Amino acid sequence: MLHRLHRLSALLISLYVVFHLANHLAALGGVEAHIAFMRNYRQVYRASLVEPLLLACVLFQVGSGITFLIRRRGQRRGFFDRAQALSGAYLAFFLLFHLGAVLYGRAAQGLDTNFYFAAAGLQPGAYPAFFMPYYSLAVLAYFTHLTCGLRWLLRRRLPPQTLDRAAAGAMSLGLLLAVTIVATFSGALYPVELPAEYCLGNC
Repeated sequence: MLHRLHRLSALLISLYVVFHLANHLAALGGVEAHIAFMRNYRQVYRASLVEPLLLACVLFQVGSGITFLIRRRGQRRGFFDRAQALSGAYLAFFLLFHLGAVLYGRAAQGLDTNFYFAAAGLQPGAYPAFFMPYYSLAVLAYFTHLTCGLRWLLRRRLPPQTLDRAAAGAMSLGLLLAVTIVATFSGALYPVELPAEYCLGNC
């Protein structure tokens, strides 16, 4: 039962993640393109009924995921089995840390957690040595965890070689998206000028 609820929660979170990644890719068209996209889809995910549901799903996902990690400690075999566990552990860390940072930024600092909020730590003079792998691994871990889960669910329907190639392709896509997003937000593709309220000692 817990596995089914974990998958259902993952599905709901993934609906948000797909749009969130699309939002970040919109930044390839510039900061204003990113903010305009976010302004539109915030009307959905910040709706009074939707946002609490998403937050509850995240907390449940983290809690149930940690439960699975503890239950199967030392029992995992093979690359994909271990990759699922490692990516799940990182996602649990990232979701709690990132969610806490966003909520703190909104409530305590009064910031609009938009492009500049994510880009602040990636600028030279800030903390790129932490935030570059922090964001990159999150995207890669999401694709890895989702792919490994789907690979296990489809193990009796498709040949192992097909599943392995599909999984490797999905992970490669995740890595490509991670590098693209971090490069965009760090200012590698075009200059990023932070408003004063977002500066972390680097303006």
